[in-house]
Amino acid sequence: MDMPVNVPVDDPNADTEWNDILRKHGIIPEKPPSPTPIIQEALAESRKRAHEKRLENKNLDDLNDMEDEEDAAFLHKYRQQRLTELSTISSTSVFNQVYHLQKLDYSIDVTEASTKAFVFVHLTSSLGTNLESRLLTELWRELAGKFGDVKFCEIKADMCIEGYPERNTPTILIYKDREIRKQLVTLRELGGERTSIKDLEVLLVDVGAVKPNDHRVVGSISRGEDALYSSIRSGKASGAGGNNRLDDDDWD
Repeated sequence: MDMPVNVPVDDPNADTEWNDILRKHGIIPEKPPSPTPIIQEALAESRKRAHEKRLENKNLDDLNDMEDEEDAAFLHKYRQQRLTELSTISSTSVFNQVYHLQKLDYSIDVTEASTKAFVFVHLTSSLGTNLESRLLTELWRELAGKFGDVKFCEIKADMCIEGYPERNTPTILIYKDREIRKQLVTLRELGGERTSIKDLEVLLVDVGAVKPNDHRVVGSISRGEDALYSSIRSGKASGAGGNNRLDDDDWD
């Protein structure tokens, strides 16, 4: 009877003629595919996007100054697109402030209003010691002034929902077409007490309230993509997080 033979293998992943022979006979497994092509493809895509978006953070004066650097026809087309975008934003920017809600008016001011625009609701803490809630109130004011086509609202959580746990504040509810599209319990998913206006701008794009190529958020989204490709290069890319839905135990 044939006895098994122990074949010496220094490194089964090494590119050697000996390992190729062993793989051919099924003695050692095939070498796993190299991640290098995937990384190179991601970097190439990043460079391509950067080139395509090179004008998106430029204002009209910047575009005029670039006439010697870019094709005239291309610049004219892009300038017209920017003018159209600015006109659309101007005509739909009808909110431009934070709306302080009353429970009786919630259906009209939020649910029904969401048929015309995205509505972001901040369920605030009733305590002045909740740093995240105080931070979000300040960020809400800044967002409302910058994105007048999105309605930003606030209401005390226990006034909106009787018995709502203080530990779950601040809570963000995002409405569109009478439905809650996303909800976040506290700012943990966004950065906690370090949450910035840029984090919330990425959220606006994520839910579809603002387009990714909107000049008001291009810088924020570009930084988010840079972080993604940086994580790919370092081998730390991971899947996106969940929506932090309100579960039954959130009411305990």
